[in-house]
Amino acid sequence: MITVIGSINMDLTVGTEVFPKKGETLLGSFFEMNPGGKGANQAVAISRLGGDISFVGRVGRDPFGEYLFKQLVQENVNVKGLQYGDVSTGIANIILHEKDNRIIVVPGANLEVTKEVIDEHWEHINNSSLVVMQLEIPAETVEYVLGKCKQKSIQVILNPAPASVFKLEWMDLVDYLTPNEHELETIFGDKVEDVIEQFPNKVIVTLGENGVCYHNGKKLIKVPGYKSEVTDTTGAGDTFNGAFAYAISNDFSLEEALTFANATASLSVEKIGAQGGMPTLAQVKERMEKIK
Repeated sequence: MITVIGSINMDLTVGTEVFPKKGETLLGSFFEMNPGGKGANQAVAISRLGGDISFVGRVGRDPFGEYLFKQLVQENVNVKGLQYGDVSTGIANIILHEKDNRIIVVPGANLEVTKEVIDEHWEHINNSSLVVMQLEIPAETVEYVLGKCKQKSIQVILNPAPASVFKLEWMDLVDYLTPNEHELETIFGDKVEDVIEQFPNKVIVTLGENGVCYHNGKKLIKVPGYKSEVTDTTGAGDTFNGAFAYAISNDFSLEEALTFANATASLSVEKIGAQGGMPTLAQVKERMEKIK
């Protein structure tokens, strides 16, 4: 079983043909509300692939919270660890422009995922073979979970976003760190090649359409991406992390897991919404077969 501990938001997406300047008002091309939050996205990605997945997080007692709770249930995610908090549900404001996005997150109830919440659900978390986290919940909670998982020899994938929250001392507690290039620079301040060589088979750097790279202890390994008809990149990284977690939990080798995750992410960008394009296992296998 995989447990995702993290954020759950309602994504409010606005499409625009022209990115507004300071003080400028423009007419957008469309508006959509979609379930999101890095934690929930990664949980859904795992579930769509057929993984046994549980989610620990918080939503508000509001219409967004009610909807997101029901959505995870419909996606076959175990929601015993999802509770209602005392503040509003987290939201993400997404501006979609020229097939790329700019995102502002208001955490809301996600900040109520505290150490006490972890303790309350620890018996369930402790039965996991793998825990997946991001950094849209309190840093002290992430650190607490990392320590407890290390004691129990539970593998952890940490997606360090937003990267400014990450602490270098966590590297001893993490099994896999999955930054993009910008996040890696924020955390380490060094070139990609220098960092991944320092942390072989641990730091996995995502490179967008160019795939991923890591160091296997002997040499730099680049795992190429898959070509896509890009519509919306929102949630591509979350799809990648979910697929990577699914593959690792099913005993794929590291390179096999990353190839699988790249194929999965390549499908996710072809539809609108973080969760809208997340594929099934059959769809991923079909894409991988076509490339052979």
